[in-house]
Amino acid sequence: MDLTAALSTAVVLLAAAVMVGVVVEASIHTYDHESFKEVGNAFLLSGGSEGIVSSSDSGSFIRFKDITFWRTNEAAEQHSTMEHSSGLVQAIIFEASDRDNIGGSAYGGQRSICCTPDLAKLEGCKQGEVIRRPSSTNADWPVVINTYFSANISFTTMETRDVYITKTGMYNLFYISCDPNLRGLTITGKTFWRNPGGYLPGRMAPLMKFYIFMSLAYLLLGIVWFSQYVRYWKDILPIQNWITLVIALGLFEMTLWYFEYLNFNSTGVRPVGITTWVVTVGAVRKTVSRLLILSVSMGYGVVRPTLGGLTSKVILLGITYFIASELLDITEYVGTINDISGKARLFLVLPDAFLDAFLILWIFTSLSRTLEKLQARRSSVKLDIYRKFTNALAVCVLASVFWITYEVYFKATDPFSERWQSAWIITAFWDILAFALLCVICCLWAPSQSSQRYAYSGEADADDEETQSLTKGVADGNIGLVNLEKKERKFDHDDDVYAPEVELEEDKRE
Repeated sequence: MDLTAALSTAVVLLAAAVMVGVVVEASIHTYDHESFKEVGNAFLLSGGSEGIVSSSDSGSFIRFKDITFWRTNEAAEQHSTMEHSSGLVQAIIFEASDRDNIGGSAYGGQRSICCTPDLAKLEGCKQGEVIRRPSSTNADWPVVINTYFSANISFTTMETRDVYITKTGMYNLFYISCDPNLRGLTITGKTFWRNPGGYLPGRMAPLMKFYIFMSLAYLLLGIVWFSQYVRYWKDILPIQNWITLVIALGLFEMTLWYFEYLNFNSTGVRPVGITTWVVTVGAVRKTVSRLLILSVSMGYGVVRPTLGGLTSKVILLGITYFIASELLDITEYVGTINDISGKARLFLVLPDAFLDAFLILWIFTSLSRTLEKLQARRSSVKLDIYRKFTNALAVCVLASVFWITYEVYFKATDPFSERWQSAWIITAFWDILAFALLCVICCLWAPSQSSQRYAYSGEADADDEETQSLTKGVADGNIGLVNLEKKERKFDHDDDVYAPEVELEEDKRE
């Protein structure tokens, strides 16, 4: 199979992955003595946010199981002589479009969640409870479930019940108490957020199918590349070994992501160890990929046999990038089960972005120098390859800038994740872009019987394309001519500013 045709097929598979329909899932949220926070005039705890699709056979629901509220001993003693309803905790479920139906008018400089005596007159709400107005599409929504404490008992258990979802949307769950005596309230138990297909959150569910196609694309690329690799293994260049490693890491990462999501979908939980292992493989793949591009841009194996004095700097940059990428991905993915887009801490995002910008600057600076050297040497074959590589890299950078701008716009205009059904594309784009650039590199540096045409030569490497073709298959009768040309090159060695010895000295100085 022709390598270019195979890569085109792989890209088509990815395009199909983007267009294919997906199943939306949900997950299990576990509360282990989570503490309520004081927000305005209420004590509040977020119970989860996920996109859920409606189901005609009651297969979509949010189930409360073993939900227990715990209050302090002081609060229990204060409530022991008070009326039963003074220890009220409410669970509120609402769809994102109905968010304004929770809470009332601004009171005391901020929007009130609980009904106060003044708001009771203005809003007609019940004092000591959450202000709720019926949805315009369904009077039963938002759903409010009341749970009361009894006498001086320090805990109370919420009834086990299912809340069925009849409208596709982004659903939010909050536990709220308007009782000022319930300061220090905590919660234990679980809620099951489920669609007919399983436990994956709605925003993550399309990625599971996407990673299947990514795995197949990397597998196809790997098969074609490895077949060429084995066929011409005697002519393999060092740079092609690194390309092989990147392909293997990409296949391994995509496969691991698929099985991580598959496990999440089946069990409803996301073990920290498994997710950490997956993001670590991803960080290694991204680091090696960037160092590969940087090394190619420096002319490794083409205009220089080694990176010379730059080797330690490249390795140091790789280690730094790996650490920054690993910390960012752990923050974004490990333990994440909510459907709100990942919001890593600023001090983790900035180093990663800075290193990417520094890499891009270094890559294009190195490419410029490499192109100048190849043009001066009249190495037309290598120059053509590097020009194509430069164009492809420029397109990728422009696409990245455009996508970052779009991502910022997407998140800024969707603060409540109401467009969760298409949010998975934000993550998928970067994997597609990385795969596309890898395909370009594979096409340009594909193993073949003429691989040495773009390899570093021990000669002055100043042959043009015509001279290479003349000397490649020289007959016995032309040996004298070839030797004469070599002697002439050796004689003119002092006039060749790009001779190998000079190049090696330049590498050492760099």
